[in-house]
Amino acid sequence: MQEQSSENQVSKYLSVFKYSKIALEIVWSTSAALTIVLGLATLIAGLMPAAIAFVGQFIVDAVVTAVQQSGDVRDQARAEVLFYVLLEAALVVLMTAAQKVNSVCQSILRVLLGNKVNVMILEKALTLELAHFEDSEYYDKLVRARREASSRPLSLVIKTFDVMKDFISLIAVGALLFQFSPYAVLLLGLAGVPAFIAEAKFSGEAFRIYRRRSAERRMQIYLEMVLTREDGVKEVKLLQLGNLFLKRYVDIFKNIYAEDRNLVLRRGFWGFVLGLFASAAFYFAYGWVAFAAIAATITIGQMTMYVALFRQGQNSVTNSLTSINGMYEDNLYLSNLTEYLSHKVSEPTGNKISGPDPDDGIRFEHVSFYYPRSTRPALSDINLHIKPGESLAIVGENGSGKTTLIKLLTRLYSPTEGSIYFEGLDLKEWDLDTLRRKTGVIFQDFARYQFMVSENIGVGDVENINDEARISEAAVKGLAADFIDDLPGGFETQLGTWFKDGNELSGGQWQKIALSRAFMRSEADVLILDEPTASIDAKAEAEIFSHFRELTENRISIIISHRFSTVRMADHIIVLEKAKITEEGSHQSLLAADGHYATLFKLQAAGYQ
Repeated sequence: MQEQSSENQVSKYLSVFKYSKIALEIVWSTSAALTIVLGLATLIAGLMPAAIAFVGQFIVDAVVTAVQQSGDVRDQARAEVLFYVLLEAALVVLMTAAQKVNSVCQSILRVLLGNKVNVMILEKALTLELAHFEDSEYYDKLVRARREASSRPLSLVIKTFDVMKDFISLIAVGALLFQFSPYAVLLLGLAGVPAFIAEAKFSGEAFRIYRRRSAERRMQIYLEMVLTREDGVKEVKLLQLGNLFLKRYVDIFKNIYAEDRNLVLRRGFWGFVLGLFASAAFYFAYGWVAFAAIAATITIGQMTMYVALFRQGQNSVTNSLTSINGMYEDNLYLSNLTEYLSHKVSEPTGNKISGPDPDDGIRFEHVSFYYPRSTRPALSDINLHIKPGESLAIVGENGSGKTTLIKLLTRLYSPTEGSIYFEGLDLKEWDLDTLRRKTGVIFQDFARYQFMVSENIGVGDVENINDEARISEAAVKGLAADFIDDLPGGFETQLGTWFKDGNELSGGQWQKIALSRAFMRSEADVLILDEPTASIDAKAEAEIFSHFRELTENRISIIISHRFSTVRMADHIIVLEKAKITEEGSHQSLLAADGHYATLFKLQAAGYQ
């Protein structure tokens, strides 16, 4: 049983090295030329120490000869000393050059690879569905991949080359030491094993601790953001939350620090204790070689060479074992990157760019939706038909499923049950890019991009982001043109406070920018406004929806709003309660029915009396 457990541990240890191939592929694809140069420089650097030690013995022996002899023999010995000194100097220059080339290649590759891996992570993020970003477990994968994996592939490849270098060096050293004694080679190989085993154990433990902490580290990042970002600092100051949040930040650090300190102390203690074996082995070999020289079985130059070789060999063993442990640790961390990049994302299955019946509009047929790991439906058995040219208003309390319905319509989510049709074609069969070009949406939690005004509006239609006429027209329809003219640079004004010369807008002004962004989609067949006027006064709202009615005269328009002055303008109104449609009809018919809609309308109307 004990033997089987040991085999499992070895198998588990070796299994992580499968990521080395992936790391090498990533580095190779980043720059094949630099990878080859790095490999050659590593090879040269691995051979040179043994070669230098080998030449060194001839220098010492020639010096001894020159001291002991006279006449022509001394002159010849002096010439040999000069020759071997110059040869060793040349080898040292070659080794130094190889090390410098190695360092330069690593520096350049580190920059290139860091960018490549980050681009790979971001490209993968573009393929993810909205549900992935709302899943804490998957978000932990993303955080783990981003925090360490950008540097680990190069680190792994460098350590692989270092192991190759040390292995080459060991072969050269071993071949020379074997002439002295095969047992010296065996002693050299075994000296570093105890420290290696301990280091492997602690590397695995460090990784498991790191992986377990993803949520804690994310909380630290979040607390930093709340305490330093302009969109959170106002409330932090007014509610005096600073000390509370800072204390939480420090408490997380203390928990992490206590665990790290314990690991570092244990790692350092056992590294020191087991490292003594290597020191003991070296001095045993030192004495062994010295006594061999006293016994005249080897020359003084050979003694010098063997001592230098054993020290060099011991360093190579220690370095190679350290590199292998580092490779093990890098492989563990690289598993985070591969776990994230290899996550299967359901590809959009459709390729249709038009539906068979453009006059059919939008249909929901028995649509239900559950959020991941939720047993309560966000939408339940929704049946709905919206015809082209028709305006639909959605009314309901918070959490009733209004925004979820929009996310299903735009294929940010797919229905758990039932089907949604657009122009007579199931949304699953539509080409996703085409479908989204046909849809213009502005959500209540719209983005406030730290870009120029023109870009903030232009992103509503990326293909026309530089079309000044389209941007200006959209700004007029979104009622943003008036205050844009008053900004220092007009449409070229930098918005937000993150960058130099940035201008912050009021909540209502930002909302008008977002509305203008929606109006950029002048060719969209469906326009959706999710709580679009929450920060705008009643007069501006009336103007906006006057424009909106004109803009959507022959298109489908969907509005989510709590203001009944807006809702009553729609052709058709649905009321969502607890994930279901409980009422639908025109404003007048719903008032006449005297149901939930009529109650909400009367409550709001009473507030204005």
